[in-house]
Amino acid sequence: MSIEDKDKIDAVGVNEEEKLVTLAITDHLDWENEYDHLIMLQEKINLYLSFLESGKIYESCPSAKDKKIEIKLFSKYDLTEKAEEFLNVAYAQIVEAGFNLSCEISGE
Repeated sequence: MSIEDKDKIDAVGVNEEEKLVTLAITDHLDWENEYDHLIMLQEKINLYLSFLESGKIYESCPSAKDKKIEIKLFSKYDLTEKAEEFLNVAYAQIVEAGFNLSCEISGE
């Protein structure tokens, strides 16, 4: 699954040692069509946030209880300036909701 699967959670990982649950967004797209890419990213983050806030995370992953939860974007390509600005705004909202947002760039 990937950022293009707008109605699905790409992956969920549990790190028992760190007491951390990571919901991964896998993004293999370049930023040539920046506007559409940002819309897809926004829709995906909204889906993840809804999944978390509704408590569905605990139904699909009972071991998530009593753990920190993060949404992590795994991007193949460096972010554009607008993408970084968007993620900064999203970060503030996600932290306010009680979760975390991070990003990892894997490069080509």
